[in-house]
Amino acid sequence: MGIKERRTKIILSLFLLSDVEFKSIKLDENVQKIFDYSLNQKTKTTLSLLLKENAIKKTSEKEEEYVLTEKGFEELSFEFPFFRFLKLKWDLKWRIISYEIPESKRELRDRLRREMQGWGLGPWHRSFWLTPHPVIQNLKDLVTGKAEEQYIQAFESDHTFGDREVLIEKVWGKSALDKKYRELFKKWHEILSKDGDKIEKFSKVINEYITLLRDDPGLPVELMGQSWIGFEAINIFKEIRGILLS
Repeated sequence: MGIKERRTKIILSLFLLSDVEFKSIKLDENVQKIFDYSLNQKTKTTLSLLLKENAIKKTSEKEEEYVLTEKGFEELSFEFPFFRFLKLKWDLKWRIISYEIPESKRELRDRLRREMQGWGLGPWHRSFWLTPHPVIQNLKDLVTGKAEEQYIQAFESDHTFGDREVLIEKVWGKSALDKKYRELFKKWHEILSKDGDKIEKFSKVINEYITLLRDDPGLPVELMGQSWIGFEAINIFKEIRGILLS
């Protein structure tokens, strides 16, 4: 799996196996195998921390059953922005972030970019980034009192004029993302058409999906339309999950 952090693996597994209803999930051997972790001491420590921070809740004292909380979902949405608007409604606000960090401060710029990965940001113009996600408070928390703060400006705005389709293609490359989803469907078909263990197949399906979700800015239905292939993909994923985990 292309995710190294144990914390993210746990939160992601609870969501992808339960959807937006946040159903209780047992972290049994199959789940551990699918998401590439085990209930060793490091995992138990991570679970304890997640419980303490109210990112997850335990639903059974006897079994390792957990449920994702709203706080945990918010954290996950900053890793994978596609999930946010599956559950929450867009407030119709745009966030514009501008930063020009000099070359002599390259390490600050690179650190900032790493921290903002998963915020659904798209390059609008030179040094200007655009997103529909509510990231301003997170940006404040991230840079306040740090060296990066002096180079950053942030705005919230309404879209009042201009072709949104043109904007979305320019900023986020909608057609290229559509192509990636179609390639994903082919990979899923290849995985499912071969003989093999169902759990191993599902692990491969999820690995391919996560790789693509890293690139999806998670734009809301108001911008992408009901027929957007990304929304079709999550429905197909649920069908595959139902078949392979039955």
